[in-house]
Amino acid sequence: MAALERNNKILLDLVRQPGNTLCADCGSPEPDWASYTLGVFVCLNCSGLHRNLSAVSKVKSIRLDHWEDSLVEFMQERGNSVCKTIYEKCIPPFFYQPQQKDCIVLKDQWIRAKYERREFTGENNSNEAYSSDQFESTLWKKGRDNKQFLKRIFLLSHRDFTLRYFIKADSKAPKAVISMKDLNAVFQPEKIGHAHGLQISYLEDERMRNLFVYHEDGQKIVSFFNALRATRLAYLLKKHPSLRASDLIPQLTTYCMKEGYMEKTGPTREPFKKRWFTLCSVNRKLLYFKSPLDATELGAVFIGTESHGYSASGSSGRSTRGGRWHCEITLQTPDRQFVFRCEQDQDQREWLEAFGTVISQPMTPEDYSNEANLRRGK
Repeated sequence: MAALERNNKILLDLVRQPGNTLCADCGSPEPDWASYTLGVFVCLNCSGLHRNLSAVSKVKSIRLDHWEDSLVEFMQERGNSVCKTIYEKCIPPFFYQPQQKDCIVLKDQWIRAKYERREFTGENNSNEAYSSDQFESTLWKKGRDNKQFLKRIFLLSHRDFTLRYFIKADSKAPKAVISMKDLNAVFQPEKIGHAHGLQISYLEDERMRNLFVYHEDGQKIVSFFNALRATRLAYLLKKHPSLRASDLIPQLTTYCMKEGYMEKTGPTREPFKKRWFTLCSVNRKLLYFKSPLDATELGAVFIGTESHGYSASGSSGRSTRGGRWHCEITLQTPDRQFVFRCEQDQDQREWLEAFGTVISQPMTPEDYSNEANLRRGK
């Protein structure tokens, strides 16, 4: 019993040392599990993913399980910082490293890439495929006007920085040619209804266009995702030759600040209608769609700063224009006043906080251009 208590105390001291205080794989604080075959400290969620790699990783709780002296000594020799120099030695700058909030397929494939396939140890050239002239993948894509997912062939090109997709393998002309200029891809498993669901967004005639895709194989969809990031990084490096890759990494994948249903009314006292809204702080746009899986936006509202006539406020009460929800938000712009309604008080608070965050951010020259373009198009 004394040896057991001593070993658990040593492990608890180890996990408080710099480098070990965060999960080695997702960055979650206070990891309380460890892989005693790899020598890393991990969180509960990542420990479950390590169990799927039984040939290379075996895990124990540092608080509840019995630890032999030899295993404790191994953990003392290794730890997260030492293992990082081994398993994360050669990570390509574009390769997405998941965080605590990310979906399971990203975390799972990150862990497999590091420890099972050893892609970043420098032992092989497994990452060269991402930067080749072309990267091809067959994915299931949701039809634009129906809910059916059909197989489509996607082709990424580093030569002209485009993503093309084809209806059939022998199709001579692509169904669409998408520039890397405004392309963004994020995993949306809950929205798409598949654990590997990926949403690809881009501008088409100044309107947001969405593609919803998935692949049954987690490795293939994550590889496609990282190939998109590699192609977009190559595009940005060519566009901004004075910048380094590290300066451009934040632009490879951007997440919306807030999305969900609200009711919206028109400018001429029209009845409220339920719409799906997406707010992105990067382009300062509130987009709205009829449903979460719509291919094209119904409209967009630019959100500037308070000094330029933008504000958001909330109230609660019934309206003469009907609507089932009564937590009201008024978004004031220089051109008109928008009125939205949320189902719950919490939704209202979250939307108001998100609007306030965007309004408080200074506008860039590109923001002024986007505002002018959007106002011209109305």
